[in-house]
Amino acid sequence: MNDRPTETLAGFAAHLRYESIPAPVARRCEDLFLDWLGSALAGRGAKPVEAIARVARLMGPHEGPSEILINRSGSTPLFAAMVNAAASHFAEQDDVHNGSVFHPAAVVFPAALAVAQALGRSGRELLAASVVGYEVGIRVGEFLGRSHYRTFHTTGTAGTLAAAAATGHLLRLAPERMLHAFGSAGTQAAGLWEFLRDAADSKQLHTAHAAASGLMSAYLALEGLTGARRILEGPQGLAAGMSSDADPTRLVDRLGERWALAETSFKFHASCRHTHPAADALLQLMKAHDLRAEQIRRLTAHVHQGAIDVLGPVVDPQTVHHAKFSMGTVLGLIACRGAAGLSEFENGYLDTDVVALRERVTMELDGEVDAAYPSRWVGKVTVDTHDGRTLCGRVDEPKGDPGNSLDRTEIEAKALRLASFSGAAGAEEMHALFARVWTVAEAPVVGPLLAAARAI
Repeated sequence: MNDRPTETLAGFAAHLRYESIPAPVARRCEDLFLDWLGSALAGRGAKPVEAIARVARLMGPHEGPSEILINRSGSTPLFAAMVNAAASHFAEQDDVHNGSVFHPAAVVFPAALAVAQALGRSGRELLAASVVGYEVGIRVGEFLGRSHYRTFHTTGTAGTLAAAAATGHLLRLAPERMLHAFGSAGTQAAGLWEFLRDAADSKQLHTAHAAASGLMSAYLALEGLTGARRILEGPQGLAAGMSSDADPTRLVDRLGERWALAETSFKFHASCRHTHPAADALLQLMKAHDLRAEQIRRLTAHVHQGAIDVLGPVVDPQTVHHAKFSMGTVLGLIACRGAAGLSEFENGYLDTDVVALRERVTMELDGEVDAAYPSRWVGKVTVDTHDGRTLCGRVDEPKGDPGNSLDRTEIEAKALRLASFSGAAGAEEMHALFARVWTVAEAPVVGPLLAAARAI
């Protein structure tokens, strides 16, 4: 048994090279990168995102080498990573890794892009650092276990380590200094679910803090600042304080053989991922039975415990973003509008028919669904109709999962919708961005992505 898993993980993060990454994994990283860019652009104009951007501008320089995507300005890597991380977690369309219940893109790419731009690294170095961030963050999330997620937002906690790993790789930290970066990142890891009870803006702060703190931890390690060597598995480390079912073997699970990045799912609906399995199951059921919303007397979503923990407190959504954590609202939009996308939430989450359907939705813990979670997110719904029928819908792989994934045409279409929704970029500019992303591995230097005169 490996009694120094954090050290082993740090060595992997320091030593991985682009040439060692299987080609399908590198291409998948490009897919995830474009998917993230769409989500980051969609955050333009959102209240919490713009607040964080204003503070970053107040605290940091008005120009710099790292690009803030929502307003095309430049800043230091620290502040660009902070704002881009906040922006990419607002629309609820950023990716998710099922087994770790972790959103890697929203913390890995903001740090990696900002640092690559500042240091003039190549596209291949950007991709390798991003893969490192995914592999580290996912394993930390899996290590922390289901008990951690009941209280802590894994994207804020494991995400701090993920951002440190990606940044440290671009800084070319030796394994010893990468280990210190992990120690500093882990002691700053944070993010609590309590914000959902108040419809507070903290979720964007979770990703902003994780990306910025992880980035800073790596830069401090470069300067010689030391951190705890066993920050994850030590007697007073993350597991001791944040988990009751931590499994240190998950930290080093087939490093270099199992590519966890390739297991990551794209989000199809613009809502919390815990709602997606039931949403897909309801879509399937309504299509199969030609069902209309007004025919539904009662709707039961059969869910895992994690869905109840996260979505249960949201009984009367107060904002558009809050509504994305309401199972009743999501299923109400699916039933009444046929979709739960950005425009459906923005224009319809308080519509009378949607609210009426929301009130007829309940969540029930399902043994089969809970046993499969988190490695598989099974969707099951039961509909009781006004004419006495009981109808059941089921999906075993929600849209966006690796076995039911999005192809590049679908990823591009999604990114276009996201950028158009916020007005952050036009179609012509987005098509130019697609070309840059699909050829990023050939770029000798990573430059601004959205400046017409200077391409990647």
